[in-house]
Parts: sequence; C-alpha cells; structure tokens
Amino acid sequence: MEHHARLGSTNDEARSRALAGDPGRVWIVASEQTAGRGRQGRAWSSPAGNLYASAMIIDPCETAIAPQIGFVAGVALRRAVDDLGHADVALKWPNDLVSNGAKLAGLLIEGFLTPQRRLAVIAGFGVNLANSPAGLSYPTTDLGQLLAQPIAPGVLLDRLVSRFDEALTIWDKGQSFADIREAWLASAAGLGGPVRVSGPRGDREGVFSGIDPQGRLLLRSGDRIEPIESADLTLISSPLRAADAPLPADLPKAFPHDR
Repeated sequence: MEHHARLGSTNDEARSRALAGDPGRVWIVASEQTAGRGRQGRAWSSPAGNLYASAMIIDPCETAIAPQIGFVAGVALRRAVDDLGHADVALKWPNDLVSNGAKLAGLLIEGFLTPQRRLAVIAGFGVNLANSPAGLSYPTTDLGQLLAQPIAPGVLLDRLVSRFDEALTIWDKGQSFADIREAWLASAAGLGGPVRVSGPRGDREGVFSGIDPQGRLLLRSGDRIEPIESADLTLISSPLRAADAPLPADLPKAFPHDR
C-alpha cells in the first residue's frame, strides 16, 4: 500500500504503475485528489477527509469477465461499511453505494492491457466520510452523518482491504460469480421497483428485475425483459430495497444455467 498526501487521481497513478510493469496487488491511496473522476469522465470532488483509494490487480481473470470485478468491489465496500456499524446502505447499479437514495460512494473500474499483454484491472473507491459535494443533480450524504461520529479514512480503508480480499477469494476469478451476484442482489437499491435508464438509446422506464450472469441490468417492460449493458440508473421510487424482500421469482427461469 502506498499513501500520498495529494494525487491527481489514484486510478491514474495505479494505471501508470501497471504500464511500468508493477506486478499488481497494490493499493494507491490519497488524502486528496486534484483530478478525481467517475464514470464517463465525470469530475469527482475530492477534498481532504474522504477516502480515495484504488486497488490494482494484474491478470485477475479472463478479459471477457473482468467487468464482474465491479460487483466484487461493490459487495466488498458494502460489507466494509457494515463493519463500522451502519447497515442502512444499498448498492445502486452499476457502481454506487447509497443511503435512502443519497449517494455515499462511487466505484470506477478500469481495465486495459499492459505492454506485456497482461490484463490490468483497477478498482477505484471514492467514499464520502467527512463531507459530501453539494449542488449536484442528485442528493449526497457522508458516513460521518450517517453514523453521527467522525470516520477516519484509514479506519474504513482497513476494513475495505480485508473485505476486498475476501470477496476476490469468494469470486475465485469468476468461477463463483453467482455467489457475488447473489450477495450484490441482496443489497440492491430499487430491486423490484420502477426505474429509469438513460443511455445512448435515450430514456426508458420499467421495473428493475435484477442482474443477469454477465452483470447487465434487467429492465422489465410488460412481458419483455431487456438486458442493459451500460446506462445511468434513476430510482423512481423505493430507493432502498428491504433486506428481506424476495428476489424476482422468474430470474431462475430466465437464466436456467445460473446457479
């Protein structure tokens, strides 16, 4: 693990290390980021007091299933937050952690081939601990507010490192993605409720009916289920799924080869 007082982006630093031949299994952590970013190049506010960390792994799996690591990371982060005593959080597809509809954290998963033709995957975590950005188009929150006590970045990082290793072991290079998928769905925000997806094909509404074995969101409209590869998701109602709510009954029928 390497800690920096300030970096442009922990993901960018991890990428540089991978391209330079770093063997991986390294965490890059920064107290502040000057060029933090999220999905689709969106700026990520990165003042001191929050957690900014990226895990870089070399050859974690076959290239085709590398996107599964986003769900591995999400499950790990959710469990790490739970370890600190706050269970009222949910995973919002594809890469957010929310509490009662307010964004608490974001994940940025990036993969590429190194000059040695090895697959490098970077899992970037940005977690609001001491403050959360204002003036955005969606509500935000921070863990300090939720727990009503200060949370130091190192305290959450310690749990996250352990939980990420644990989730990677369960995932087993994709051999047990079904177990990760089940854990992710158990904490999914909005599952079974109305949602809106916004992407290259415009906006569409339907019912969030789970994720398929590839991690694609399943959008139900009438009797039709459409797999969504990439989009922004808006929860129209019921922002936090009850922990004991049943999974959609027809998922096993739609995907008989998934255990």
